[in-house]
Amino acid sequence: MAVVFISPKKRQKTFFLGITIAFALFLIFVSLFVFLSKPKDVSETLVFNKPKVSINMEFLDSEQFEKLEPFEEMEVQYVYEVLTKNNVLKTGFISSTSLEQAKKILGSRGLNVKSIKETESGRENPFTPYYQSVVIPTITNTTATTK
Repeated sequence: MAVVFISPKKRQKTFFLGITIAFALFLIFVSLFVFLSKPKDVSETLVFNKPKVSINMEFLDSEQFEKLEPFEEMEVQYVYEVLTKNNVLKTGFISSTSLEQAKKILGSRGLNVKSIKETESGRENPFTPYYQSVVIPTITNTTATTK
């Protein structure tokens, strides 16, 4: 009878080697099972879901639709220079749907149109706030009083 002594470090190495080999075989088996398996058959019928929204176009024939009135044209703002009856030059703004109508409105007020043009919308600097507080310099009247 022979007594064989195996060191604890060698047992530990053998145990970890066995676990590592078992884990590697498990991963190989699972990957082969997953990647090499035949995919399931899928039916080739195209599935189309009918939309659940229906649009009723009968309102186009209704009496309410026929009574609708069109919107008025949008007014544009114009800046003008005019001469009054006293030959005084005045400037201002007027809103109208067309340039001709703006001229007609100013003419009906008895003003002689010197120039008129459409104002540009927007701001020169887009980074300035809409509501900017304006600082107005005050002039103080400093008079020295002598007694």
